[in-house]
Amino acid sequence: MIDALWITLLGMGLTFAAIVLLWGLMWALTALPFKQDEADAPATAPAMDDDLLAQAAAVAVAVALGEQSQSTARPLSEPPTALVSAWQLGMRTRQMYEKGGR
Repeated sequence: MIDALWITLLGMGLTFAAIVLLWGLMWALTALPFKQDEADAPATAPAMDDDLLAQAAAVAVAVALGEQSQSTARPLSEPPTALVSAWQLGMRTRQMYEKGGR
């Protein structure tokens, strides 16, 4: 029994030590500032004025409306519902077997 307790204590100790170690590594990676190389830096978009953004939005809306009017997709109609749902059918079948077996 003492051996089992030592094995349990050792296993739990190693598990919690690993968790604390990983927590510390994650904290260190998020807390330490890293310098980004100029070659690795993402390209920044040039500053756009409000007039250019409004024109881009207007073009996007016009294209979307044009594509919407050309679409041949139509909503599907819902199929007719059954008189008895699948769940009800399963429950009734189970009840019939239970009553018939007695």
